[in-house]
Amino acid sequence: MAKKTPDQLLEANARWSEERTAADPDYFHRLAALQAPEFLWIGCSDSRVPANVITGLEPGEVFVHRNVANLVYPADLNCMSVLQFAIEVLQVKHIIVCGHYGCGGVRAVLDGSQEGLVEHWLAPVRDLYRQHHDELMRLPSEAARIDRVCELNVRAQVLSLRHSPIVRSARERGQPLTIHGWIYRLSDGRLRDLNLPDPPTTAG
Repeated sequence: MAKKTPDQLLEANARWSEERTAADPDYFHRLAALQAPEFLWIGCSDSRVPANVITGLEPGEVFVHRNVANLVYPADLNCMSVLQFAIEVLQVKHIIVCGHYGCGGVRAVLDGSQEGLVEHWLAPVRDLYRQHHDELMRLPSEAARIDRVCELNVRAQVLSLRHSPIVRSARERGQPLTIHGWIYRLSDGRLRDLNLPDPPTTAG
């Protein structure tokens, strides 16, 4: 893939804007008027997993939060602010936690190459690896272990969301909200639903 310069990105943006306007003169007026997405996407920062592109959604149709290894930290004010805004202001109906096979953050945990701030950030993934060590060691290869941890990580973040006070409050007041756990395969561009049951959260 050819490398691009910032100037080329600006030129491409100008072409895109002109093409959009030519095809639909009111496109940007509608986009600027209201943000009303039904989906919150919590995904990995990996540049190969852009939410809009892989789901076929237009700008304005999905609210996005991304970080290394698609983690949901209750103490992460950035993530929690996005979550609260999406639920309470945008009134999204679906939250999608999307991981991807071969995740570099997960790989760094398994091969011990993480250091500095990212080592601290990936502590929950390291805990998952320890909790499921016996199961993982029965898998035939390092690649298989990485992919399994990627799946386990999505499940853990879905559980974290379900127990979030923000989500619990929304459900207690009757706001329709469903949490999904998905995973993306880079080799074929396909998303897969991990089919994690999402029972209503109750108080207590």
